[in-house]
Amino acid sequence: MRGRCAAVVGGIPGRRRLMRLVCLPGLDGTADMFSRFAERAAAHFTAVDCVAYPRDRVMDYAALEAFARKALPASEPFVLLGESFSGPVAMRIAASPPPNLAALVLSTTFARQPMPWLSMFAALTRIAPVHTVPVAWAMPWLLGRWSTPDLRRTLAAALSNVHADVLRARMRAALETDVIARAAAITVPTLVLRATEDRLLTRRAAEALQRVLPNARVVDIAGPHLLLQANADDALRAITGFV
Repeated sequence: MRGRCAAVVGGIPGRRRLMRLVCLPGLDGTADMFSRFAERAAAHFTAVDCVAYPRDRVMDYAALEAFARKALPASEPFVLLGESFSGPVAMRIAASPPPNLAALVLSTTFARQPMPWLSMFAALTRIAPVHTVPVAWAMPWLLGRWSTPDLRRTLAAALSNVHADVLRARMRAALETDVIARAAAITVPTLVLRATEDRLLTRRAAEALQRVLPNARVVDIAGPHLLLQANADDALRAITGFV
């Protein structure tokens, strides 16, 4: 399924536009958080597709990979962008890529559980009160000083539209994932975007990703964990300069 930013097209007259961009979402799994980023990206790409995962179906990373593969362009060259939670999905795809995958972009993501010290609590996510805890409590880790009323409303709305059991399953999957071996098999050109004020991912997670992708270009961009939402312009500048 592609979200509401699917097939966003546009561009500035006279500017050469790049190939298609396919975006895989964060923990919410919706396309809602990509709306502003997609609007800006449309000036640089022939089209921007945002894949939205089912909001009412629990799926592990293997199932999400299969789901995302069905949404990829059949033959047109494209760039695959995996944000945060979907980084492992994007890496699984890139490790065994379709022939028309031209490049991989990973934004504020991880190849192994991002917070090792929390992995022991993965089982507790089954009872996590994901819809009763105010979104404001997560803002220091997700947005920090980059938080705005609009971003808070968009995030709260995106999460509220996803079944609680689905969010819990995704949290557990992120805490238990390890795609290090798969990532080591990636040969397509890869760009890694790191946020300078990411309070959610540890430096160890970022360094582990860099070690397993030694040929990737790593770019540090001012911003929080929700980098593509808070600083879309600088993120796009890095992406378009790479592809």
